[in-house]
Amino acid sequence: MCEVKPNNSAPTEDSAAEKDWAATKAFFDNLKSNKPRPPKPQYAVTIAVSSRTLFDMAEERKIYEDEGLEKYAAYQVEHEDDPLKPGVAFPFVKALMNVNSRLRKLYPDSEELFDIVLMTNNHAQVGVRLINSINHYDLTIERFCMTGGKSPIGYLKAYLTNLYLSKDSEKVTEAIEEGIAAATMFMTQTATLSETQLRVAFDGDAVLFSDESEIIVKQHGLDTFFEHEKEFEDKPLAQGPLKCFLEALGKLQRKFYAKNERMNCPIRTYLVTARSAASSGARVLKTLRSWGLEIDEALFLAGAPKGPLLQKIHPHIFFDDQMFHIQGANEMGTISAHVPYGIGQKYHKGKLIEQPAKKE
Repeated sequence: MCEVKPNNSAPTEDSAAEKDWAATKAFFDNLKSNKPRPPKPQYAVTIAVSSRTLFDMAEERKIYEDEGLEKYAAYQVEHEDDPLKPGVAFPFVKALMNVNSRLRKLYPDSEELFDIVLMTNNHAQVGVRLINSINHYDLTIERFCMTGGKSPIGYLKAYLTNLYLSKDSEKVTEAIEEGIAAATMFMTQTATLSETQLRVAFDGDAVLFSDESEIIVKQHGLDTFFEHEKEFEDKPLAQGPLKCFLEALGKLQRKFYAKNERMNCPIRTYLVTARSAASSGARVLKTLRSWGLEIDEALFLAGAPKGPLLQKIHPHIFFDDQMFHIQGANEMGTISAHVPYGIGQKYHKGKLIEQPAKKE
C-alpha cells in the first residue's frame, strides 16, 4: 500500500548528494533571516499540498473555468503582489511548521522533520504570486513542483511523498493507486485551532486499515461482522492507505518521548471510528499494537455521528473514506479530507449507489 523511504543511495550518488546538501546547509546557515533549511528528503516526512488547498483560489479558479488559461495566467501576473487568502490546508501547514520548530530546539542537527512541498499543475508564470504569498505568510516551503497543466502525480514518488493533499479527487485517487497516502480536502468555516499542537484524526476501516471488514458489513450485515471480528480478533487487519502516514507521525512523536516530552508533545493522534468498542474494537487496537503504533485517543462511536466529537477535538485534519461522515464533520466546522478507497465508495449512508448502465 505505501512504501518505506530508502535510507541509502548508490555510493556515487550518495557522495554527490552529500556535497549538494553541505552547500545547501552553508547557504541557509549564512542567511541573515535565519530561515530554516529544508531537511533531506530521505529522512523527512514529506507533505505535498496543492496550491488550491494551501490557498483559497476560488476566485482565480472561476476565471480559469469561465475565461480560459490565458486570462487566468494574466490575472495571476497582474495580481502577483496581492497575497492569496489562506486555504483549507493552511492551518495544517502552520501546525507542521510548529512541530518542526520544536524538533529543531531538541535536535538542532536532525533531518527528521516535516518537509512541505507545493505540488501544483499551475504554469510557472503563476509561480511568482505563489512565492510572494508563501513569503507574505512566512511559510517554510522551499520545494515547488509546477507542472504547467499536466498532472503532478508522477512526481510524488520522486519527491518521496508521505502524504498528498489536493482538492482534485481524480488526482487523489490516482495517487492512492500509486501507493501514496492521499486525500481530497474540503473547505469549511472552522473554529479556532490549536497553535501549539498538531491534531490529526483518522477513521479506521478503509483509512488506517483495509476495507476487508467493511466489505463484510456492507455485504452481510452487522451480526455477521461482529461474529467475524470476534473470530479474527487476534489476526491483524491489513494496512489501509493512511497507515504509513500514522507511522510517520509516530516516528516524530517518539523523538519527543525520548526527551521526556510525552505530556508536552506537539503531535496528537485520534482514532474516530463508527465501530463499537465491545463488539469490534479489540481487533483494531490489537492491529495497531502489532504494527508497533500508538494512537493517543481512540473514540468508538457505535454508529453515532462523528461531527459532535470532532467538534470537541478541533483537529487540523480529519480523514474518512465515506462522504457522509465528511459532510457531517464539515457542517460542524471540522476540516475534513476524503480518502477515496474501498467498498465505501459504492455506498452512501449504507445504501448501494446505483451505477449507470454500461453502454454496449
